[in-house]
Amino acid sequence: MKSGEILFIKSVKDGIPNRDPLNDSDARRLFPEEDGRISLSDVSIKRDVRDFVIHLEPNGGKNQKNYIFVQEKTNEKGKLLGRGSLAQLIAKNVGKEKKAKEDMKSVLIDHCFDVRTFGIVYSVKPKFNLTGPVQFGWAHSLHPVDTQYVQGTVVMPSTDSTDEGEGKTQGTIWTSYILPFAVFVMPAVINAKAAEHSGMTTEDQELLIRALWQGTQHRQARGRGQQQPLILIHIEYSDPFYRIGYLEDLITMTPDAAAWKAVGKQPSSLQEVSFDLSQLLAVITEKQDKIARCRIWVQSGVTVIGNIDSWRQPLW
Repeated sequence: MKSGEILFIKSVKDGIPNRDPLNDSDARRLFPEEDGRISLSDVSIKRDVRDFVIHLEPNGGKNQKNYIFVQEKTNEKGKLLGRGSLAQLIAKNVGKEKKAKEDMKSVLIDHCFDVRTFGIVYSVKPKFNLTGPVQFGWAHSLHPVDTQYVQGTVVMPSTDSTDEGEGKTQGTIWTSYILPFAVFVMPAVINAKAAEHSGMTTEDQELLIRALWQGTQHRQARGRGQQQPLILIHIEYSDPFYRIGYLEDLITMTPDAAAWKAVGKQPSSLQEVSFDLSQLLAVITEKQDKIARCRIWVQSGVTVIGNIDSWRQPLW
């Protein structure tokens, strides 16, 4: 496989995909309050990818190559399994318990999609770590965002009524921060040299790209909001030591953040914005001698400025 870069743009309605536990579970803000932008961590993005692969490839898939190592799994007593137990369970499922005692690293590389793709820190003896060839940056909103603090009640009583009297019939009150609408852009790099050590393959790369799109689309969690993939760009390089870099700086959303701040409001739907890829497409054309392939996926209904016909791909 080749080195490359990914740029992923998605929108969120009526939820917060990645909450900050140090800020009352409000949205994460890496920029100052006056800037207005909010952010999503790479952990959030990887969770969507992992969850999609778990459902797409149950029990590791037909070749048992696509187990997910990093996930919540419990034993028969309902207790969460740690790293060692998770690894041993995978080794047992693929019939390599004996080999795992001597070389757990190779067992996990051979049978875990997320180990090959994102790397691993294995803190159980014998300890080892593996740098993942795919490294995501933080995703930042392309415009200022104001979250709203909302309250509601749960009507269902928390306890039953008894012969001695009424139970706790009063509903409980819930509170949460919500963002009405936001558009995020997230960059990533794929390092072919690191892939040689992790065992990541071209098939893993294609599964990752599909999982970014469909894993976002099918994420089911009320508090995370309704998420929609908008634009996904994958550039592969013929030169393994070259990359354009900072792809997110080569695209703009129109109106831009400054325009929204000037009018004192934020966008509320995709119908109010468009995405200008002209600068990025110009760079891709200029650097054709270093680029092996460029692919672009665009959601139906998204307005794009710039001719992407040469690179546009069918959706899954």
